[in-house]
Amino acid sequence: MVQNLVYPKKKQNTVNRYDSRGTYDLHTIHQIINSTPVLHVSFTPSPEDPFPAILPMIGVMGSFEYPSADLNEPLDCYLHGYVSSRIMRLARGSSKSIPVCIAATKVDGLVLSLTPNSHSYNYRSAVLQGYAQVVETDQEKLYAMQKITNKVVQGRWENTRIPPDNVEMTSTTILRVKIETGSGKVRQGGPHDEAKDESRADITDKVWTGVVPVYETFDSPIPSATNKVEPIPEYIQKYVQTTTAENRQIAHNAVKEP
Repeated sequence: MVQNLVYPKKKQNTVNRYDSRGTYDLHTIHQIINSTPVLHVSFTPSPEDPFPAILPMIGVMGSFEYPSADLNEPLDCYLHGYVSSRIMRLARGSSKSIPVCIAATKVDGLVLSLTPNSHSYNYRSAVLQGYAQVVETDQEKLYAMQKITNKVVQGRWENTRIPPDNVEMTSTTILRVKIETGSGKVRQGGPHDEAKDESRADITDKVWTGVVPVYETFDSPIPSATNKVEPIPEYIQKYVQTTTAENRQIAHNAVKEP
């Protein structure tokens, strides 16, 4: 039996609140990162800044050194950004890698309970902590750009003008984050009300309880004003239909108790 790899528990990544929902499984955490369109990346701009900075960024898990590595294996997180953005300038100007935190959250349902305090979400969240460095070689940069583009729509990289020209390569910076720790947290199931409320007919007879599934839906693609390709390419239609169906299934599965 193959045992799943996990991130080691350390002080900074151990789940304390509702620790039964915590997970350190690499595959689970990496899947949450890869399926979340926008990651939130926090860093310290300088010792003089009173607040940490947080940027919405596109990122994806991968390994340039071992391209065939699966989500259940140790991976880096590649982050895409404009050359002059604050985090990119900070990383280029540093003599060593900079510490960052990466957060991702997927909401799968609205959990409606008898009392306001018992309301919740069904969700999947992940946090990674690691050290970011600028990718220097064009080969690794192109590897990361391809993975990031195909995260937007699977197969998109191969169906565009590639490779990027020199101006595009120069204006884009890729950060490689070597992951030190990671953890995830998953909530699924229905409302968990207290027995004192469930036994009161004056409450249960008038308050609806249950779960409203929530999932990301992709609508029909709309051509641009300059588009000359008819009909809509099959890979785009397939991605839209398949991903929407998968998201719906995940949201409905999350209603079931673990």
